[in-house]
This record gives sequence, structure tokens and C-alpha cells, in this order.
Amino acid sequence: MLGFSPDTALAKGIGVSTQRIEQEFSTIYWRLTSPLRSIASGLDCKKVEGSEDVPDKRGLQKPRELRTQMTYEKIVHANDTFWFGPFVLRASKRRLEKAGVPVHLGDRALDILVVLVNHAGQTVSKNDLLEQVWPDVTVDEGSLRFHMVALRKALDDQGDNGFVRTLRGEGYCFVAPVSRPRVPSLKMVEDSVFGEASKLPARSMRLVGRDEVIREISGRLATDRFVSIIGPGGIGKTAVAVSVGHRMLSEFDDAVCFVNLAPLNDRLLVPGVVASALGLQVQSDDPFPCLTNFVKDKRILLIFDNCEHVIETVAALAERLFQQAPQVHVLATSREALRVEGEHVVRLPPLDSPPDDCSLTAAQARDFPAVQLFVERIAASGQHYEMSDIDAPIVGRICRKLDGIALAIELVAGRACVYGIGETAALLAREPWFLWKGRRTALLRQQSLGSTLDWSYNLLPKLERVVLHRLSVFMREFTLRAAQSAAADNDIDGRQVVVAVANLVAKSLVAADTSGETTRYRLLDTTRAYLLAGLAENDDGGSPHSRAFLRSEASKRVDAA
Repeated sequence: MLGFSPDTALAKGIGVSTQRIEQEFSTIYWRLTSPLRSIASGLDCKKVEGSEDVPDKRGLQKPRELRTQMTYEKIVHANDTFWFGPFVLRASKRRLEKAGVPVHLGDRALDILVVLVNHAGQTVSKNDLLEQVWPDVTVDEGSLRFHMVALRKALDDQGDNGFVRTLRGEGYCFVAPVSRPRVPSLKMVEDSVFGEASKLPARSMRLVGRDEVIREISGRLATDRFVSIIGPGGIGKTAVAVSVGHRMLSEFDDAVCFVNLAPLNDRLLVPGVVASALGLQVQSDDPFPCLTNFVKDKRILLIFDNCEHVIETVAALAERLFQQAPQVHVLATSREALRVEGEHVVRLPPLDSPPDDCSLTAAQARDFPAVQLFVERIAASGQHYEMSDIDAPIVGRICRKLDGIALAIELVAGRACVYGIGETAALLAREPWFLWKGRRTALLRQQSLGSTLDWSYNLLPKLERVVLHRLSVFMREFTLRAAQSAAADNDIDGRQVVVAVANLVAKSLVAADTSGETTRYRLLDTTRAYLLAGLAENDDGGSPHSRAFLRSEASKRVDAA
């Protein structure tokens, strides 16, 4: 398991203003980030013409914009050596060593390695690799795969447990911790490594029905400092977090840092990836104090996206930042709360759908965000569509069946262009529509709703999987007593069911309505259909006969409840 020793601590290195700097020794272009507001000796700096010093909120003078000009020679002599595992990469000398012994590696494979190591902890798309390694030549992905095989062989890479991870449909990520020597001639002051809006993903499209919650989260972040956006997969947590980040750029003087944790499968890598995003070099066995000390006097917004699979480490880091860095504000997205001091949870609601009303008109239906998104996605697919009064109740039924989940609505709307509204509604009732694909460029786990639910389901311990499967017998709402009757058996007692239901609610797989005297629970229709369709492995150890009997008995109890 990878640790965080001085020889292996992950660091992103020096940030400079975004520009492409051509290496003298190869055709790679490096994209380096973050303008430096203060540069010590050894680097040539100048202000952009027309810029002027303006006072900041503390009354200090600071440049409005500073452009750093560097030659490649100065960069590589300052900080071109990388350590990871038993390897040393000396970029300026075009040499890879293992335990002091040179490792033979072809030029293109070495170029790929330099790009990946320079972006350690980040996903580098195949197109970006092709552009940087072959800037003046048109090659196909076969060449990239060929040289990637050579690189893995030289590193003795063991796939996902090694240095380079392949992310299907996305690209490659160098996941091992990387360290660089410190550069005494370069001094970063205040928040100089922050401030580029490009650290935030671009807003992909207009967010339908989320203006109010974006305003709420922005306000709570300003006052409470620590907010977690919670909700089931595909509901739009990342999109809302990105929109909040863009909304608050001016509030934080552009010091907003977005950290995507989705590619990680080892919680020990979290501090290093956060350090990399901040441009911080960690030279310690325990990176937490280094991170805290680095940001404790800086006013910044850190966005931790996709926390659920590394939640214990993120929770510990976020709590520490909240306690010891009073100017740091934290926004997290996850399918369950971090459950630490200072956290304020905002559960992202589904998009409102029309009620079940056969007399619903098109004008009435268009007032609901779920319908607005459905119609917009049809239009985005290139088909002119005017919702009629006849279609309106059907569209409303489709949106309700999809639980107002944005990703599900987008995916199904794409198929409505092919099948029509009526046939699409019919297919939802009889086909495994979870497997319908959406955008090719989306993350793999977001290309279909089945993949999104797989992600959540696979994070569950066995007991919660079994209970979730057994709760799928309920077609409507159910009580906790009914859940115990349906899910308990000789191996799982009633108390374990109670705990499992609470955990499933916390993980956004079971909804709870506490408005009445008795709390009522229900599975989202999408989750229940996913389970009944057999897309998830059933960990229930009972025989098919006993499970059928259980379903029959549970159904009777549901009616009684």
C-alpha cells in the first residue's frame, strides 16, 4: 500500500500563468497553472500592459494581473526531478532511473510519462496526450496504446494497483504519490497558487430548477463555511457545486479550488491529490499538518467532489480544515453526509414533476423543472418538439417514474427522439432502460443510470445489499416495522435491519418521509426497478423458493401496513 514518506509524497510542483512552454528536449507542451503574485530571484516577471495595483480588501496593494515569463531552461533546472516509488525521473536529462540504474524507455513513452507525472492525481484525456506528445503529427489511439504498454512494462506497472490507472472513456491518471525537490529561489506568498477560474470545470449547460438551491448553498457557505451537498447518483450534485463555485469566484478573489476525487480508489491518496490541486509540495509522513498550515491564513473555497468512496479520509481532512483554518470554506458533494464537526448538510431535492393528473395541459406541465429539462434535452438532440396537451400527462408520468433525477431524465429524453413519447413511456415499463447510454464524453459511471447505481450499490457492505434487495418487494411506502418483517430472517435480526435502513437512508438509496406521526420509507422507483431487473448482484443467501415466499409475505404485510 502506498504511503506518504518524504520520498513518495505527492506534489504538483510550481504554478505559473497558464501558457504552453515548449521543451528544448522534446515536443511536449506543459500546461502549468496559477499566476504567481510574488516571484523571487531567478525568474523574469513583468506586469501586463495596462494593469495597475489596486488595494485588496485588507488595504494591501496587489497586482490586478501578473504574467510570469519563464524559459524552459529555468524551469527544468529549478524543479524537473520527480520521485515515485523506486523511480527517479529527470525530465531535462530525458532519463528514468530505478534504484540508480537507468531504465530504457522510448522517446514517446518517456514523453507520455512526463505529461502524466506533471499532472499527477489528475485525469489526462487521450486527446490531450495525443496533442502534447504528437503536436505536429496526426496519429491514432493505437500508437498511444502501443507506447503506453511500453511505459507500463518499464515501470513494471500492475494495472490499477500500480502507477498509471486507465479510466475507461476518460483517459489516464498517474495515481502514485510524486515528490519534487524544493526550490529555494521561488517564494509563493499569500494565495498566489490560487485564483484561476480554469480550476473549476466549465458549466456544461443551463441548470434547470436549481437557482434557489444554488443561492441557498452560496449563502450558507458564506456564513457557515462548511456545506455538503447530498443526494442520489445522477441528481446533479456536481453541476450544482460547480455553479456555486462560479457564483462565488468574486467573493473569494478567484481562490476557488476544485478537487475531483472520483478517480481515486485508495483513501490514502486523498491528501496528496488535494496537495497537488493546491500546488503544494508535501514533504512529510503525515500530510494533514502540511495542508492545514499551508491554507490556515488564506481565504479560499475548496470543493471536494465525489467523496462517498473515500469519505473517511475526506471527512477527517475537512473537519481539520474547518477547525484550524478559519478562512477556509469547504463545499463537498457526496451520496452521504461526512458527519463531522461544522458540516451543514443540504440534501439536493429531485426536480419537481407534475402530479398524476390526466387533465394536465402542456402549459401547466412546462411550469415543472423536470418537464422543462426533458423538453430541453429533446431539443438539444436536434429534433424539433412542441409538447402537446395529449403528450403532457405522458411526459409528466415519465418524469415521476424517473424520480426527478436529472441524469435519468436526460438519458430517457435522448431516446424519446427515436421512439416517440408514447413508446418511450411503454419501454420504461418493460425494458432495462438503465443500460441506455448518454453522452460519450461523460464519466463512465455517468454514461448510463445503471452505471451510476452500480457505483452506489458496490460501495455497500453485504448486509446493506441484502436488506436493500429485500426492501425492493415494496411497491409503495412502508414502515420500519414492515421493513423488519420483510428483511429479517435467521441470519439478520430486526435490530440489524433498523441500522441498515438508517444507513441506506443516509446513502440516498432509501427515502424517508418524517412529516407524519409515523415515518414512512420508500425506495426510489429507479432504484427499485434497477434491483428487480437483476442488474445488481443479489447477495441474499436464501433459496429462490424462500425469497419468493418472502416477497409474497412482505407484500401482504405492505397492504396491511
